Amino acid sequence: MSILVPMPLLDDFLVNYNLGQVILAMFILSLPVGFVFGSRKITGINVSIFGLLLTLAPSLGGGDVYFGYLGIILLVLGPMIYSIAK
Repeated sequence: MSILVPMPLLDDFLVNYNLGQVILAMFILSLPVGFVFGSRKITGINVSIFGLLLTLAPSLGGGDVYFGYLGIILLVLGPMIYSIAK
């Protein structure tokens, strides 16, 4: 019998949060990647993708509307950041 330890630990941690909060935490943790590489294009793509995720995912789960609004804002900012990249 195989015991999978990491999944129950992850499940116990995530059960207290909704999908919008998890996506927002992933966005905040992934944002420094563009800054480390010094690329505004990576940052713009990152902002756009997480804007799309925040717009679509909470509406599917019936979560808070605020994450959808934040997703729309990120969908507007992402292409602007990408377009000013060198």
